[in-house]
Amino acid sequence: MNNLSAKFEVTFPGFHLDARLTIPKSGVTVLFGPSGSGKTTLLRCLAGLERSPSGFMQFGDALWQDEARGIFVPVHERSIGLVFQEPRLFPHLSVRSNLLYGFNRVPKPERRIYLNDVVEVLNIAHLLNRRPRFLSGGEGQRVAIGRALLTSPRLLLMDEPLASLDSQRKQEILPYIRRLQSKWGIPIIYISHSLEEILQLVDTMILLKEGRVVAHGPAKKVFSQLDLRGIMNSEILGAIFDTQVIQHEPEFGLTRVQFMDHQLHVPRQAVEVGQSIRLHVHSNDVSIVTSPPDIKTSVLNILEAQVMEIGPIDPTGYSVDIKLDVGQALVATITRKSLANLGIEPGQKVYAHIKAIKMVHE
Repeated sequence: MNNLSAKFEVTFPGFHLDARLTIPKSGVTVLFGPSGSGKTTLLRCLAGLERSPSGFMQFGDALWQDEARGIFVPVHERSIGLVFQEPRLFPHLSVRSNLLYGFNRVPKPERRIYLNDVVEVLNIAHLLNRRPRFLSGGEGQRVAIGRALLTSPRLLLMDEPLASLDSQRKQEILPYIRRLQSKWGIPIIYISHSLEEILQLVDTMILLKEGRVVAHGPAKKVFSQLDLRGIMNSEILGAIFDTQVIQHEPEFGLTRVQFMDHQLHVPRQAVEVGQSIRLHVHSNDVSIVTSPPDIKTSVLNILEAQVMEIGPIDPTGYSVDIKLDVGQALVATITRKSLANLGIEPGQKVYAHIKAIKMVHE
């Protein structure tokens, strides 16, 4: 079994979590939603820190909870690494001793991850003899991640691990998180309020609202769901493109990237040709033209597309979301009047004019 399957129902005063999910036992799964939607409660249930009276959780072949059969494996017996908003390092121990704290409690036959590997991947060799009070926020969080890894977990749970850091420190740590996932293949479940963090990490997306899962699946699919506007803040509505740099055009301050059979121009990126760049195209930055681009236009990025779906129309609103097929889904938000004037229908061939692109380095 290559999935994590779980079902939890927990009630607190003024809040009820009723979540059911099945997610791949690989990659980075992001829990996203407004404050109070149940993200941390769900993560605590997955860890075994919060017990759901009717809960169920199976991780691959490991059954960690099935209350109907009287099964509940406590958190210390689950092969889970936990990383919180604050590093929570032992102040009286050196970085080396903090890292080895969990490692020394793992039986030798179960050890899969070792100190030297973690130190190399997280670039913390120069910190080993320091005490936590002499670490910056970013350094402390890297040590906390390393300590969790050295328990040789089968699953890593991260509850807004970068929330207390400034933008620069976040950008320093995000590549390490992606690197450790690719190095050891440990699935990560990650909570964040930051769209920028999410875009750099996410493979699978789970959207929560008022204690319920309202959307889940591969990130590219979830980001392009046309019903998102009605159930969630529409900041994520659009498309994710995983591209490769193919050329720089320094004379124009541009970089050319490719995905599938398409090429796009983006502002000049300080990366080498061949490197991957993830792009986010918000639906508000896409317009639709029904005829070929025969005349000159200032828009550099134009993709031939086919209309897949027209979103729900709110008679009191002015806009409508259109899902386009450009080899993968792309969403455009246009006015209802434009929809009527252009006579757009599913299956129609159109041209997507992309006015702005957000770059997310991987």
